Amino acid sequence: MANLWHTKDVPHKGWNLVDVIDIREDGQLEEDTPYETCMMCNHDKIRYIHILEHNEYPHHLRVGCNCAEKLTEDYTNPASKEKELRSRASRLKTWYTRKWKTSTKGNTYLNIEEHNITIFKNKKTAKFTVKIDESFGKKEFETLREAQTAAFKGMEYYKKKGDW
Repeated sequence: MANLWHTKDVPHKGWNLVDVIDIREDGQLEEDTPYETCMMCNHDKIRYIHILEHNEYPHHLRVGCNCAEKLTEDYTNPASKEKELRSRASRLKTWYTRKWKTSTKGNTYLNIEEHNITIFKNKKTAKFTVKIDESFGKKEFETLREAQTAAFKGMEYYKKKGDW
């Protein structure tokens, strides 16, 4: 892949930050992570991808934080949004180390901040379903870890919404 900093057709200023994503947002293990390469400088093993757009360029760019700051000429928001994702990743990592308990019926559960999170295993399909307080999730998950990740996302959703 070419270093786009050396390409004349690519604007070097005036970009807008569309989003920042963590390619390990679902708690994948490091060895299972499909890291990306910055489209501007070719720095590889980028985990936090800053997606940029420009009205004079037909494609979005997927870049690292340093390139995002230079291209947007914004030295606050790209780093701030990445910091939020890093904080979330840290909370998720801690989430997996929590002491989940097993109910008398064999379900995995966790009581946190006056809320009950229960993970049920379907005996027929061997898949997992999440329940937060009285709300059952609609999806089934292949592994307990995937269900725990869904429970974390549900908890984060309720916190953001103000229902937690």
